[in-house]
Amino acid sequence: MPITPTKKIWMDGEFVDWPDAKVHVLTYTLHYGTGAFEGIRAYKTPNGVAIFRLKEHMERLLRSCKILMMEVPYELKELCDATVEIVRVNELHDGCYIRPLVYLGYGEIGVNPIGAPVNTAIAAWSWGPYLGDHGVENGVRMKISSWARHHPNAMPTASKTVGGYVNASLAKAEAVLAGYDEAIMLGPDGLVSECTGENLFIVRDGLLISPPPSEAGALRGITQASIVKIANDLQYEVSFETLRRDDLYLADEAFITGTAAEVVPISSVDDRLVGDGRPGPITTAIKTTYHQAIRGERPQYEEWLTRV
Repeated sequence: MPITPTKKIWMDGEFVDWPDAKVHVLTYTLHYGTGAFEGIRAYKTPNGVAIFRLKEHMERLLRSCKILMMEVPYELKELCDATVEIVRVNELHDGCYIRPLVYLGYGEIGVNPIGAPVNTAIAAWSWGPYLGDHGVENGVRMKISSWARHHPNAMPTASKTVGGYVNASLAKAEAVLAGYDEAIMLGPDGLVSECTGENLFIVRDGLLISPPPSEAGALRGITQASIVKIANDLQYEVSFETLRRDDLYLADEAFITGTAAEVVPISSVDDRLVGDGRPGPITTAIKTTYHQAIRGERPQYEEWLTRV
């Protein structure tokens, strides 16, 4: 999706005009991929714009950087405050997508990252549903990718690493070029891991099941955790279990979750309908509650919102 420019981007403590937010062509991360990022959304609510689970996203960003041995020169509160300010300065009253990025900058070259400067940026812009309104309402067609998810000893799968997403982009392109909306990736053991940027749930006999992140190589999702809480509040049981690809074919319902995608029903996997191919009742109930929570319409989830 094309990016709609806004006024300012926060870069290393300063608000920089959007056209001037540039890096040198010899920036370390551009060559070797050592960096970490997050995806965050803010939404219009009855009490003004609010950022969804800001603290949790920034905590995960700092954990990713720790794994990558990148010393971020900002504390958690400073990053959260800067995010609130970038939404406010850009007057994004109807909500937005937010992209924090920590990267190794210009000054060192060669594979050894030690000594490269650590830079931080936060951008925000208007961005609609990642998989489109039609997908959110009617479900998406999924394909099991020929590209496997990283082995955790090949890439730190607990970190949201810049270079790690080459794996995801190859799977995404393969699925789209084949006529599907999104890809499902298997782990090195052949079991279901996650999608290219989303976690996955199936519904079987009223039970919600998601692959365990530590075993499947999937990133532990913040939206995923939110859905577990919502499902439990709606009296649905959730289990983290290993899943085979044929478990997806035989599921009663299935859906994916992520900051960019939000909650999206799965209509088919490898051309096999999931259920009757339409969003099921449990998926619909969870999706409806989630959309109300992120927009400040469910008081019990108010703690998830940071007001701007």
